[in-house]
Amino acid sequence: MPSSLNRLLVLGVLVMFSFRRVISFAPAARRAALGLQRQVVVGVSTTPHQQRWMSSSDVEEKTEEEKAALKAVREARKAEKELAKAAKKAKKAAAQAEKEEAERILPVTYLSAEDQDQYDPFGDYTLVMSRSETGRDFSKVVDLGTEHVAGDKVWLRGRLQSIRVKGGSCFLVLRQDSFHTVQAIYFKDKEQPEMSQKMIKYLKSLTEESIIDIEGTLVDAEVRSCSVQNVEISIARIHSVSAAAAQLPFLVEDAARSEEEVEASQDTDRPFPRLGQELRLDNRWMDLRVPANNAIMRVQSAICQLFRESLYSQGFVEIHTPKLIAGESESGAGVFTTDYFGTTACLAQSPQLYKQMAISSDLNRVFEVGPVFRAEKSHTRRHLCEFTGLDLEMAIDDHYMETLEVIHEMFKHIFNGLETRFSKELEVIREQYASEPVTFTDEPCVLHWPEAMEILKEKGFELGDGMGDLTGAMELALGEVVKEKYGADFFMLDKYPSSIRPFYTMPDPEDSRYSNSYDIFIRGMEICSGAQRCHDPELVVKLMEEKGIEAGEGLQSYVDSFRHGISPHAGAGIGLERVVFLYLGLDNVRKASMFPRDPNRCTP
Repeated sequence: MPSSLNRLLVLGVLVMFSFRRVISFAPAARRAALGLQRQVVVGVSTTPHQQRWMSSSDVEEKTEEEKAALKAVREARKAEKELAKAAKKAKKAAAQAEKEEAERILPVTYLSAEDQDQYDPFGDYTLVMSRSETGRDFSKVVDLGTEHVAGDKVWLRGRLQSIRVKGGSCFLVLRQDSFHTVQAIYFKDKEQPEMSQKMIKYLKSLTEESIIDIEGTLVDAEVRSCSVQNVEISIARIHSVSAAAAQLPFLVEDAARSEEEVEASQDTDRPFPRLGQELRLDNRWMDLRVPANNAIMRVQSAICQLFRESLYSQGFVEIHTPKLIAGESESGAGVFTTDYFGTTACLAQSPQLYKQMAISSDLNRVFEVGPVFRAEKSHTRRHLCEFTGLDLEMAIDDHYMETLEVIHEMFKHIFNGLETRFSKELEVIREQYASEPVTFTDEPCVLHWPEAMEILKEKGFELGDGMGDLTGAMELALGEVVKEKYGADFFMLDKYPSSIRPFYTMPDPEDSRYSNSYDIFIRGMEICSGAQRCHDPELVVKLMEEKGIEAGEGLQSYVDSFRHGISPHAGAGIGLERVVFLYLGLDNVRKASMFPRDPNRCTP
């Protein structure tokens, strides 16, 4: 029996004991007081009316002893009432404590499926600390109604997406993997009213977004609001694994609405809330529970998978290059520096130098998937300070078009693979963020710089000498023309001016003002930059001098790798988040990054 209940029972006994003592004293005191009252009026003949108006002089003054006796009677009566009241209160408290103890829902330490009849069918788990392997076989929501049918018993773990308890019934929705949902139900059992009442009480205590376990039997149903529509779960057991706070930063349901849906609701009686980008990013783990946002991360993973598949099939080897380097890997500013045991190092802007040294190592086709750092204060919707680079480098026989053909084949594999093998994820994303599949030509669609300048002149752009870099508006204009002329969202532009390309870019053999470099675009925005690299050490040194770059300790090793013999080569660097952002037609590259880093954000 709990200590609180023991204390209440002891209090009740003490109250009753005191009550009896007062009762034993009260009659004697009462008799004494009555006797005194009689003595006061002896020998005086008065009517009740007269007695009421008798002055103090007409009545004999009470002695101190008589006053004390009367006071004792009054106090005895008062004590009697208080003790009776206290006894009643103690009895009520004891009954309430007994009732609360009977209704209290205890934590459940689930150790074995074989012993589960010994556990209550509801209640929070004690902290899961790998105490035992329980022997339960958890099912996937996506398999319900197909591999598991009506009549089957199942265990499920997932998030409590929503719950509604009314009277003796409960309807809840369990969510797995962000976008697979199933309805679960519970109805009060008339044969076990007390147990059912405690179950309903526990169900009411559950909070949305908590991780819960459910055991139940599948029953036939028609449920339009869930992804599993032909069955639902009749709950036999339910336990909270990890409870979510009752007050959340925002509701996943609100974050899952399209901008068009939110906008259309603003003129109604119940407008949907607008969730700002900063609120979402501050609570990114919540934002990624949204089906579309979760699917975006899966598409990001798919692109890496397809990138690797294509390059492995074309004879490439994956490498992993240093991210702490002694000098800048690109020309110009924009690097993050750090102390490296008393010297200055920087975070790599790309694996460029090491990809080329890999070619000198006779790894003739290499690629890498890794982080890239750019210390640029770019506050645009398409720039990040840290992103994932998809880099490749390859030896060539004659011409950099060999590399463009490899890249084109790789992107075709990605585009086709996304639409065929990851169609479910794309469907979920496009419900919230509308887009169409990227269109592309069977063979590489390549524009040359002079042709691009002519197109932009026709579009009314001021180009000066035609040797400056493209603005975002120019890129979009080129994208529109290519789409109209070739029916393609995906195209390449080569022969960029040498003055706007890195020092390691091979000049054009006919006109050194231009270079054997190229960028690649999706929907009129750049996703990739590449070139044939300059593999002649003397020419590399000359180009570095022309751009005012000193061959420090970091670059000296790079140049030396060419002095020991290296194949002609070309390559490219692709921004993973940029590809995801543009392929899915998103409005901001931050939606394509799991935890984005920009000039204003370094957390979470």
